[in-house]
Amino acid sequence: MKRIGFLLKVKKDKIEEYKKHHETVWPEMLDALRRTGWRNYSLFMRADGLLFGYFEAEESFQASLEGMTKEDINAKWQDFMAPYFEDLGGAHADENMIELEEVFHLD
Repeated sequence: MKRIGFLLKVKKDKIEEYKKHHETVWPEMLDALRRTGWRNYSLFMRADGLLFGYFEAEESFQASLEGMTKEDINAKWQDFMAPYFEDLGGAHADENMIELEEVFHLD
């Protein structure tokens, strides 16, 4: 299991709506995440919209991302969520996730 952290930025005027959508993530999307090795997945948000994501990958960050590219529901979710993020450059949020280096861990 590999611990993964990443950052994204939600547009300030869309924060509350973004949170609402994450109270009821589509069951098909949740199933796809589980199938592709996303475990213990959490999102944390600062008041300005800075979003920190954490999950534990069965294999690697890249393998988890690649697995999701094969899931039809992921493309639909990414299209649906794209307007909520800043600075995606026309791409989807999952194409802008950059793995953060883990510098400390305490069990």
